[in-house]
Amino acid sequence: MAEPTISPERYAEVVHAIESEVGKVIVGQRDVVRAVVVAMLCEGHVLLEGVPGLGKTMLLKALSDALTLEFGRIQFTPDLMPADVTGTQVLETDESGGRVFRFREGPVFAGLVLADEINRATPKTQSALLEAMQERAVTVAGATRALPRPFLVMATQNPIEQEGTYPLPEAQLDRFLFKIEVGFPSADELFEIVERTTTGHEATPNAVTTAEELASMIALTRRVPAASHVTRHAIDLVVATHPQGEGAPGQIQRYVRNGASPRGAQALILGAKATALLDGRPSASVDDVRAVAKDSLGHRLVLGFEAVADAVAPSALVDAVLEAVPVPPSGVRGAP
Repeated sequence: MAEPTISPERYAEVVHAIESEVGKVIVGQRDVVRAVVVAMLCEGHVLLEGVPGLGKTMLLKALSDALTLEFGRIQFTPDLMPADVTGTQVLETDESGGRVFRFREGPVFAGLVLADEINRATPKTQSALLEAMQERAVTVAGATRALPRPFLVMATQNPIEQEGTYPLPEAQLDRFLFKIEVGFPSADELFEIVERTTTGHEATPNAVTTAEELASMIALTRRVPAASHVTRHAIDLVVATHPQGEGAPGQIQRYVRNGASPRGAQALILGAKATALLDGRPSASVDDVRAVAKDSLGHRLVLGFEAVADAVAPSALVDAVLEAVPVPPSGVRGAP
């Protein structure tokens, strides 16, 4: 990843411009847009979950328009094959008339990949993204090929339609930095959505940054310091999501089979660093960690059957963890 060559002021300016351009298309949903942008600044993958018609796909397409990243879209369906995602070897005729195998890249070879309705593909096809999301590389026919950087997977799924869908494996869920719940708009927002979409006028976001500048922003995010007590608080939160972990609340002990992985702690710290920069502060604080806890930890909890029977949401369990884990003394809470 590139060394940061961007100032914190320019960093905030670019983010404001991105959110402004996305706002030309997306009404409201400011918290959702900010969470997606924070994940992008960490070069993290995002899973957006919400009922149909809330603009999840439109939001990600608008984000791609605001960036000059190469865009690849994969419409996940039950008959989608792994080669349709990663690419495959094809037999072609060379200049001398001989037959040779050449690799034809799949849509995953892009800077921003939209995995639309990801839970409609079979687990075999979903697993084709595992290496790409973690290693930023794809192995086909024994050869490993690097993906472009920055590399971001933005996926969507519908939580209420179960027919013809496949639950995402825990290993894949864990590779998403954030899972973001997209809520239903307010009456005023719905009014504006209808006004915008029934007049024949379609807004198109303008590109506001380059892949090189985005890479520099990602590098700057990682260089933001996090004091030891901030990192310790993130670790305490992750430990408390495990039923046998120190400080685990009663709800976790009752409803959770497995808690968050070490990637959960990484997501908390990276998200906190980006949040601090966007707030104009030079270092991450405990408040920044807690601000990204729901998006970072909820999808990493493996729930037991009691949670399903009692209709307990992962977000409620993360709330219980936030309440149970003590916050460092106020004298150091916001300290660098």
